[in-house]
Amino acid sequence: MEKILEQIKESITGPMNEMEIIVDSVLWEKEGNYNNLKIYLDKASGLDLDTIVEATNIINPIIDELDLIDDEYILDISSKERGNEDE
Repeated sequence: MEKILEQIKESITGPMNEMEIIVDSVLWEKEGNYNNLKIYLDKASGLDLDTIVEATNIINPIIDELDLIDDEYILDISSKERGNEDE
């Protein structure tokens, strides 16, 4: 799975860089009966919800086109700050 996550990160980094967004991490987590593909983004000026939605609209088709994951999963794209609240 690590190789797949790295390939996803490499594939979305270019388009996110164009938006001045940093791809902080790409993780695969199983929570109960659900698989989650979690992508944490960051930006020097901060990320608002509209920017995350815009990034999601770019990332989702890239991941669909790569078609690397056979299992069903939930795509969760959020800001690095939100993702690290529990740490």
